[in-house]
Amino acid sequence: AMTLKEHLDIPLVATIHATEAGRHQGWLPEELNRTIHSVEWWLGHEACRVLVCSAYMKWEVSRLLEVDDDRVEVIPNGVDHRVWRAAPRAVASARARFAADGPLVGFAGRLVYEKGVQHLVHAVPRLRRRHPGLRVVIAGDGPYRQELQEQARELDLDGTVAFAGFMNEVQLPAVLAATDATVVPSLYEPFGMVALEAAAAGAPLAVAATGGLAEIVEPGVTGMTFPPKDPESLAAAVDALLGDQMFARRVARQARSMVAERYGWATIAARTAAAYVTAQREVAGFNTLRAATRLTEGRPTIVIREGNLLALDAS
Repeated sequence: AMTLKEHLDIPLVATIHATEAGRHQGWLPEELNRTIHSVEWWLGHEACRVLVCSAYMKWEVSRLLEVDDDRVEVIPNGVDHRVWRAAPRAVASARARFAADGPLVGFAGRLVYEKGVQHLVHAVPRLRRRHPGLRVVIAGDGPYRQELQEQARELDLDGTVAFAGFMNEVQLPAVLAATDATVVPSLYEPFGMVALEAAAAGAPLAVAATGGLAEIVEPGVTGMTFPPKDPESLAAAVDALLGDQMFARRVARQARSMVAERYGWATIAARTAAAYVTAQREVAGFNTLRAATRLTEGRPTIVIREGNLLALDAS
């Protein structure tokens, strides 16, 4: 992309949905991680505009990649809310398959450490004591699945937690709609696409107040939030939904309406097109400023600091 930009003399717009340091909670432990971070930094400095999916990612990109705030624009991901509305018969079938005689709690996503499923698993004993007959369905697959299954066995949750494996966009909407609460317990989440999808499906949401998730869910209005890495608070947030069905239905309706209004593809496409128009308008000034800076200061050099980059930036 950078070669084409130079060869064709056209503006470069970069879209960054996550950073290497962010994915590792601020650390760059290996040489490969530092190399990827360097490429991200280079890309950010070569682009005349950088598009990110949340205000949190604007903060992260601006600081970690040292990109000026005014070149970073927030355009959230979109969702076709109609795709996530399952037929009542499919929802009933999913409920019959995964629920028992109590509430059903769901999770959907990749089974990797940063998705925080381990904290959901550790919250289940508390929830099961409060809600007899509770079942949990975990839809998704990934390298962390075996360890999560071992944690569930150690907590004597074999009959409570079902690892359903990967589900496609035909199967998943019905499962999400069948839940009494869908949990998004991520440790790091630049945006939180699954929260939009679950809301569009009609599931009451309990999400970790981290990254882009905190921008999607307003506590008590479109769902419940809890601090990441905190199974006790997670259990309390889910309990608030399971213990008050009228409240859960109300926040689910409001979340579904919010998704249709704010995150429809027509809205997101219009904002993206406008960002490219802005890039075309501003590229001459960007190139002039960059050339002047290089004449006086030389080519920029990336210096990767030691320690946790997010902690350093937060301070």
